[in-house]
Amino acid sequence: MGFVKSMKEEIRIIRERDPAIHSSMEVFLYPSFKVMLHYRVAHRLYEKGHFFWARWISQRAVRKTGIEIHPGAQIGKGLFIDHGNGVIIGETTIIGDNVTLYQGVTLGGTGKEHGKRHPTIGNNVMISAGAKVLGSFTIGDNSKIGAGSVVLSQVPPCSTVVGVPGRVVKRGNQSLPQESMNQTDLPDPVKEDIAALQRANSEMTNRILELEQEVKRLRRGQEGKTGDKEG
Repeated sequence: MGFVKSMKEEIRIIRERDPAIHSSMEVFLYPSFKVMLHYRVAHRLYEKGHFFWARWISQRAVRKTGIEIHPGAQIGKGLFIDHGNGVIIGETTIIGDNVTLYQGVTLGGTGKEHGKRHPTIGNNVMISAGAKVLGSFTIGDNSKIGAGSVVLSQVPPCSTVVGVPGRVVKRGNQSLPQESMNQTDLPDPVKEDIAALQRANSEMTNRILELEQEVKRLRRGQEGKTGDKEG
């Protein structure tokens, strides 16, 4: 893809996914737009073995945008980084098409791996603000990662993950159109666990009350039999 065509594509993506934007000119102020232009150049240099210059360009982009994308990362079409400050994408990360990342997302390693040590993100994935995906595994297509989650293991396609450590709380999501990719329509596993405990506690309390009533009836019966014998 040529430079002009690539620029037009980045403008289209940002205008489609950010409701706060009102004109194409505003796109030129966006950190996501700036960092992707830098990344495309740096990645080409990296592939040709010009590692120093690739890193030099990527580090300039970090200072300008607050977004760090290693030039070795492989990124597909349609990546959108909303706000973006604090986003980190590691060297061996692979990102599919139509992925959305929010501020503070880290696609990193665990520090214990060699070779492929960063995650692979499938197509149509949304990773919410502050989420950390750490290690060499795959986030399946059409999945959502909740805000603040820490994901340390593979996520099946069409799943919703929340929590620390992240766990799958919903599976079988439909293919996610971009307009449905919000950060709020996610299950709350802590709330669900508390509700389950409350139900169990209520059932146990009712059972204890029933047993107490049964014991009282048995005692009254025993007292009645004793009274009859004494009479």
